[in-house]
Amino acid sequence: MAKQYLDLLQHILDKGSFKDDRTGVGTLSTFGYQMRFDLNEGFPLLTTKKVAFGLIKSELLWFLRGDTNIRFLLEHNNHIWDEWAFKNWVESAAYQGPDMTDFGLRAESDSDFAAVYKEEMSKFRQLMLEDDDFAAQYGNLGAVYGKQWRHWETRDGGEIDQIAILLDQLRHTPDSRRMILSAWNPEDVPDMALPPCHTLSQFYVQDGKLSCQLYQRSADVFLGVPFNIASYALLTHLLAREVGLGVGDFVHSFGDVHIYKNHLDQVKEQLSREPRPLPELVIKGEAPMDELATEDIFVQGYDPYPAIKAPVAV
Repeated sequence: MAKQYLDLLQHILDKGSFKDDRTGVGTLSTFGYQMRFDLNEGFPLLTTKKVAFGLIKSELLWFLRGDTNIRFLLEHNNHIWDEWAFKNWVESAAYQGPDMTDFGLRAESDSDFAAVYKEEMSKFRQLMLEDDDFAAQYGNLGAVYGKQWRHWETRDGGEIDQIAILLDQLRHTPDSRRMILSAWNPEDVPDMALPPCHTLSQFYVQDGKLSCQLYQRSADVFLGVPFNIASYALLTHLLAREVGLGVGDFVHSFGDVHIYKNHLDQVKEQLSREPRPLPELVIKGEAPMDELATEDIFVQGYDPYPAIKAPVAV
């Protein structure tokens, strides 16, 4: 897996153009790229830097439960979405703390502000876990992935459970060309903390094996893409397990694929590393996938290089 990913990094370095973006950081960007992974060759968890599989599985279970409040994630020590919920709080009239305008960029460049930001974020996380009303008001990220996957709202006030429909298709019409899972709902985009980056996936059954192709409109290649690859590979395994299929390929197709300007040194460090063997995915028990506990899902034989830290652009 690492070779496909490292080839993508090198492609952006060689072919990319510098562009401005909404975060103010700027990116080196290209448009249109595709990678393919045979899931029978090992679980595609990046080995040229350590990727926290615990965060990947808890986030995916959060999606599958139809949840949009980060409290579940915090309860599982997952802070992937903290900055967006934190923004809800510090931009509200109720917030009485220090000015947190542009907190992501300021924390990166100002060590004194970084200490203040860390203290305010710690306070936010504690309130999220201990205060039900606070969590309900500030922890919800709007109609993000879990809402669209499990509770897509219809014009007549009903709901569509896309995961349930997909499982029914896999069981009864596995040759269908309509096995689609969409997170991009134009009506809801303005009310989302972050519009979906991984917007649409399609599933395909051949020779008793389930494959998945993901279209990702926007891809932070250094921080986000290793998570996206592992997350949709895990989703493919979970869906296949649910309906008694094996796994085939995961195909990852991109629109705007980019490296943030403040990640370039980290990318070059990663490109200097030689990939290691892929781990094996283990899923224990017989529980339906949206009832699995995080401890039921794990990888064996994962021997990555050390993690490489980089700031998140919010």
